[in-house]
Amino acid sequence: MPTIRIDDKDYEVRDGKNLLESCLALGFDLPYFCWHPAMGSVGACRQCAVKVFKDEQDTRGRLVMSCMEPVKEGLRLSIVDPAAKAFREQVIEWLMTNHPHDCPVCDEGGSCHLQDMTVMTGHDYRRYQYRKRTYQNQYLGPFIHHEMNRCIQCYRCVRFYRDIAGGEDLNVYAAHDHIYFGREKEGVLQSPFSGNLAEICPTGVFTDKTLKAHYTRKWDLTNAGSVCPHCSLGCNIFAGERYGEIRCITNRFNSEVNGYFLCDKGRFGYEFVNSENRIRQPLIRGRLVDAVSEDQLLEYLRHLTGNGNIIGIGSPRASVETNFSLMQLVGIDNFYQGVNEDTAFLQKRVTDILESGTLRSNSLRDIESSDAILVLGEDIWNTAPIMALTVRQSVMKTAFSQTVQQISLPSWNDIAVRELTQEARGYLANAGTSGSPLDKLATHHVQAAPDDIARMGYAIAAHLDPSLPPLSKQENELTARTGEIALALSLARKPAIISGISACNEAILKAAYNIAWALKRMGKEVGISYVLPECNSMGLALTKAPSFEKALGRLERNTGTTVIVAEQDIYRCLPEEQAEMFFSKCGKIVVLDVLHNRTTERAHVLIPSASFAEGDGSFVNNEGRIQRFYKVYAPENNNVIEGWKWLERIGGGNERIDQLHTMIEKGLSQFAGISTEAPAAGFRIHGEAVPREPHRYSGRTAMWAHLQVSEPKPHQDNNAPLSFTMEGYKGIPPAAIIPFYWAPGWNSVQALNKYQEIPGGKLTGGNPGVRVLNESAEPRGDFFTDMPEAFSARRGRWLLLPAYHLLGSGEMSMESRGIAELSPEPYLALSMQDAVAMNATTGSTMVVQIMGKAYSLPLKIAETLTDGLAVVPAGLPAMPVLPFGSWVEIVKK
Repeated sequence: MPTIRIDDKDYEVRDGKNLLESCLALGFDLPYFCWHPAMGSVGACRQCAVKVFKDEQDTRGRLVMSCMEPVKEGLRLSIVDPAAKAFREQVIEWLMTNHPHDCPVCDEGGSCHLQDMTVMTGHDYRRYQYRKRTYQNQYLGPFIHHEMNRCIQCYRCVRFYRDIAGGEDLNVYAAHDHIYFGREKEGVLQSPFSGNLAEICPTGVFTDKTLKAHYTRKWDLTNAGSVCPHCSLGCNIFAGERYGEIRCITNRFNSEVNGYFLCDKGRFGYEFVNSENRIRQPLIRGRLVDAVSEDQLLEYLRHLTGNGNIIGIGSPRASVETNFSLMQLVGIDNFYQGVNEDTAFLQKRVTDILESGTLRSNSLRDIESSDAILVLGEDIWNTAPIMALTVRQSVMKTAFSQTVQQISLPSWNDIAVRELTQEARGYLANAGTSGSPLDKLATHHVQAAPDDIARMGYAIAAHLDPSLPPLSKQENELTARTGEIALALSLARKPAIISGISACNEAILKAAYNIAWALKRMGKEVGISYVLPECNSMGLALTKAPSFEKALGRLERNTGTTVIVAEQDIYRCLPEEQAEMFFSKCGKIVVLDVLHNRTTERAHVLIPSASFAEGDGSFVNNEGRIQRFYKVYAPENNNVIEGWKWLERIGGGNERIDQLHTMIEKGLSQFAGISTEAPAAGFRIHGEAVPREPHRYSGRTAMWAHLQVSEPKPHQDNNAPLSFTMEGYKGIPPAAIIPFYWAPGWNSVQALNKYQEIPGGKLTGGNPGVRVLNESAEPRGDFFTDMPEAFSARRGRWLLLPAYHLLGSGEMSMESRGIAELSPEPYLALSMQDAVAMNATTGSTMVVQIMGKAYSLPLKIAETLTDGLAVVPAGLPAMPVLPFGSWVEIVKK
């Protein structure tokens, strides 16, 4: 490690870093704007100036931009040199020349990086007396608000949007001394990662429009660390509350999972927590008055569940704790997964592969550091968006690393590296049933039927391991591609294989495993990732419970059975006819859920359940990482509590989450480690709990002024080492319980630097979460050899497949107005040749005939779709649940 001298004191720093990163890692407060740990250095803002000296005799030195200066042994610099300080103050003054003094009305006021840097540099008086340059703002959609007059030209927005996220509709436009960051014409930002602009921008140019709709200063938010409930990746988030409503979601850094970024569904899909459609009152229907007290409810339920004829239906969006408590209440043999047989079967295949220990289940960080990636049969752009962003970064970084190895150029020098790399890319092969934005980056991209994708995967594995049977010689084109893909994977140091269950095809999962196992046998540092549908799909699958159809069979044998459904809408996992059959065979139906839906309408007993923001619990993400989410606020309505607490009360159990975790580890060994995923509820630092409210939190008495003249006693949380006050430990707590980022002088999200070992590195003390699916020290495995037959289109029949949409397919996120606004309308997609054969054009009404029922949908022609496939969107509220993976008849109306 090089030793550098900063203001006459020696420090050891990491090699390969620039001076700005090194100074921040050492704890120095050095101002900056354009630099970002995820984007490198461009030297655009000139704000991070320091003075560098040649040697001990050099007393004059020279000013350099610390973000563009590499560290080297013996380097001498000064941060506090008067010339450097004066320069930094002058830069701020230049940047502020045209900046409006509108901090009191700016959404970033009090949490603004520009404010922090202005104070840090000592600029406190405006001398500019002339007319300011002004711009017209643009409408950028329902998520992002645009205030161009606040821009300081740091270029962060376009660097993220175009270079990191791959968006093309936001750019920088310039004429004379006017620089404009926006779209050529106003309109909705097309990137599904546009919400990150609100955190990337160091001023108030791009801000969260959903926060503006119910505006609150960020220092007045009650916060807690949480986990995104909208897909299986388990991205870490902060949720902020005020007046009993969630006001915004921001990124919570986890270097192994989502890093610095979130997708728009994760950032803006929180509005279901505030929905008018919330269940808030326990009901026992059929009484003179349906609404009941807690005592009446528990008395009724204890009598109802005491007869032994009872089953429980778990959910992939319910926490580990809720599913386990339901299992304990009804008995392990009476617990069923709330997913259909096909989904349960595919998820079991995934868990069997990962639990065998043969392969490493990749984290997103593992994927980003891979140098060759194969995506087999999964549309990760829509089903796992941050994984898609990670894949994009891997492809770009591989090209960058190959460039910097050829010449002496540091990887953080972003502009120089991109200029030298040009159009070079790392290796990506993307095989799916339809096109993806990732195809633009892919060396090879294939659109085919699921069975043919699986055959392609088997053939790639056969190229890698000659003991496996190859494809027949007749499939020349596919054979040629598989050979090229296999060669690229075999030449990689750290290849990554990604697959999932959205194509409804077991053979694809097996083929992905075969490829990864063949590479591992070659000595490669390979890992595999499987994408699942929901936030706790992995946690539910690990219970090993039978599928929902098995529960239906149970009801047919035992009439009058009481059924408890925990946070699952049966009508979203089964076709309507099967769901109706299920309910017709139930005795009493007890439903715990967050929102009203068709299943809650059928409930005899309805119980309100807390959302992720109102309760404590854990999810298991797709890689097998158990992660804790914390209650952000305690609802005034005492009926809204966690599902697991209700179930524990019914069964007379313990409502302490620490004890429940111990029971989970004893009852289900596959969850070993859940008790260590986060500090225990009694954890204290110097005798103090960690406050959920920042120390600047205001208005506590005024919030209650309409009821009483003093504030009430704070809610006591017995399940977390966090307090619902602004009093408590003010330092940096363990990573799993960090409620927000703040440090003296750093009020914006840039305070994250103070919580990391090094900028861009792990959180101090390690990242949150515990992995329960780990690679064996001596892995052993066998190949799958049951290759499917080649796909063949059938006359008059089509194979029905789902299309997932990042904005639209989520059950809970669709309660958010902006997401509902941007979600697609229902449609049926066919290939061009199939449409021509039916004399149909775009917009023609097509009738899909399934199981004696007919569904009319407008036609959408997909030019890359394989003949014989029919695709409809999955999860849209207006769409029925269809038997994906089955053959259907289609006619033109």
